[in-house]
This record gives sequence, structure tokens and C-alpha cells, in this order.
Amino acid sequence: MAADFSEQMKRTFLILSLCALVGGLPVPAAAQFFRRAEQAHDDVAAWVIADATTGFLLDSANAGRKLQVGSITKIATALVVLDWAADKSENLGQQATVPGTVAALNSPNSIGLKPGDRIALREALYAAMMESDNQAAETLAVHVGRVLGGGSADQEAADYFVAQMNALARRLGMRDTRFLNAHGLDDLERKLPYSTAGDIAKLTNYALGHGGFTFYTSQKQRRITWQTGSGDTTGALLQNTNELLGVSGVDGVKTGTTRKAGPCVVISSAQRPESREVNGTHEITPRRLTVVVLGAQRRFDTARGLLTRGWALLDQWAAAGRPMKGWKAGQ
Repeated sequence: MAADFSEQMKRTFLILSLCALVGGLPVPAAAQFFRRAEQAHDDVAAWVIADATTGFLLDSANAGRKLQVGSITKIATALVVLDWAADKSENLGQQATVPGTVAALNSPNSIGLKPGDRIALREALYAAMMESDNQAAETLAVHVGRVLGGGSADQEAADYFVAQMNALARRLGMRDTRFLNAHGLDDLERKLPYSTAGDIAKLTNYALGHGGFTFYTSQKQRRITWQTGSGDTTGALLQNTNELLGVSGVDGVKTGTTRKAGPCVVISSAQRPESREVNGTHEITPRRLTVVVLGAQRRFDTARGLLTRGWALLDQWAAAGRPMKGWKAGQ
């Protein structure tokens, strides 16, 4: 009885929180409110709420619309590096030389890497994922691309690395995604890179299943060091660009902004381990939500509201037996 009461109180709290968020509407009306509100605002191009455990989309708007995603691209960059390191038992402490190709990259969050500097792959991952440093992402691409067999020239190695990013996207069923570089800038290529909120959710859910991924995205601050071309040691205190870290259980994932993409953010949140009986066996399953917001001027406010909504939808979906087809938010 105590457990049932506790569970009921949790569910009641979630519903009341949602109702307060949307002005006292009941959950079905709240679903319609959110749908109208998000689609009515021109500053929200697309969004997705997904159950990270199964990948099921709990709700979305324009999930299949092809858009530029800016530095959200770096999620794929990190995964190619991490998959390669895990598959080949490579040490992420190995040093990479910052390539000459970084000189052409615009990076408002630059930590100051220069061609000829030497930085550990691990430190470059932190810089790319926390500070969204474009030079760090390019350094990862050139170094790993060359090791994978992409040729000795910097651009050849980077292009080979990007081919691995697109191969990963195909493997994950991201049918509406095209990566053109490892950093996400969309004003340097003849063509435009693109993805969708639905595809980014697939990529993020795969990333969340990777043992070390969240270690690079969940920290608010971290000091890193590297060697300059002259051999001196220098460093930087990284500040995570994700303002929602630590809010409502958010422990990742990535922000992104370009003129074409607008402000974007992907967040994940792990809360409320779910207890249930399966074939006479008591199981506890940790639940995690993934929220993708593309092209939203108030991206953090939008993502936080959708996360709150997502937990209420997860309860509804679970109560319906977690159907993978035919279920709609607000039913």
C-alpha cells in the first residue's frame, strides 16, 4: 500500500507540474496546448521528445524536416572517435597535431588552438563537446581519419573521417542526414549539411548507450592543457555551453548555433527508475528521455518545457502498455 501511494503521489506531482506549466490545463488539453504553441512559433523549427531506452517518439513537431544543425554535428564526431578507440583499443591520451585546416574555421568558442600545437585526443574531445570548439573537432577528424587510412594530406584525412560519420548515420537509420564536416559549420561548403530532429534523436540515443560519451558532455567545467608549437604548455578552463546541465536531471548532451541553423540544443535526462513485474520477475528499469530542439530562439526554455511534458507522456505511454505503433500523445 505504501509503495502504491508513493507511486500515485509521484504521478500526481507530475501531472500537477505539467498543469502549472501550461496554466492549469488537464493533460490531454496540455498536449494540444504544447502542440499548438510549438508549431505556432516561427522560432521553433522542429522538436522531438523520445524515450531513450526504446527510441520511441513520444511526441514531435516537424521531426522529419531537413535542417542545418550546427555543432550538434559534433555528437557524430565524438562517436566516430569513441567507436574507433573502443574497437581498436586506442589510447585517447595519444597526442594529435593541430592541422593547418583549422586556420579557416570560424570558432566563437575557440580555446586558441593553432596549427602545429599538440593536444591529447581526450582533451580535444572535451573542447569539442563542452566548449563546442571547431578547431578541436577538426583536429580529431584529421588525426583519426589519417589513422583509419584517409591519406596523409589534412583535407583527405578529414574527408575520410566525415565518410565514417555518414556511414554511422546510415547504420543508425538516419536516412535524412548528410554530414559534410566534423564541426558543423554550414557556410564553408558548396552544399549544405543537414539532418532532422528525428535523426538526431536516433544519434543521441545511440550515444547515450556508449559507455564514455556522457563523461564528455555532463561536466560544467573542466581545465585542459596542450603544448604549443614552440613546446610550451598552455591550457584553458572549458565552460559547457549547455545551460540546462544539472536542471531536472539533465546530464547532456550538446548545443549548436549557426546563422542557418539558429539556436539548437539536444538534452538528455535520467530520472525515476521504473519498477514493474515481468513474467513473475521484479525488474527495475532506469528511464531516460531525449529532447531535440532545432531552430529555437529560446532553445533552453523550449527544451526544459518539453522535458517536463515528456515525463508526463512517458507515464501515459507506460500505462497504455508501451505500444510501438498507433499511440498518440494526449490519448
